[in-house]
Amino acid sequence: MDKNKKNRKGVMYSTNPDFEFDYENEKIDTLANNQQNLKVCIDKHRAGKIAIIIKGFVGNTNDLKELGKTLKAKCGVGGSAKNGEIIIQGDLRDKVMDILAKEGYNYKRVGG
Repeated sequence: MDKNKKNRKGVMYSTNPDFEFDYENEKIDTLANNQQNLKVCIDKHRAGKIAIIIKGFVGNTNDLKELGKTLKAKCGVGGSAKNGEIIIQGDLRDKVMDILAKEGYNYKRVGG
């Protein structure tokens, strides 16, 4: 039968006999640091708290989480890494951009 029904993306059932399901766990090759085009945005969340959101990461989830962990540790703040985005708590956009530059990532400042 199929790989794992729980990991199917989007379509739950198809009558097409040649239909191929997309799976969430498929391996995605992570681009090299100098090939990534990240967007560094500033966002105001609930209760007026400011957060930095890094979008556009191309690669697997483990590499995304590793970059998020590095950024959080070097900034000394909390955050999360999921759905292709890294969220860093606080108004630390300049510090985040410095860290990304030292790690060799291409980035672009987006918004105010």
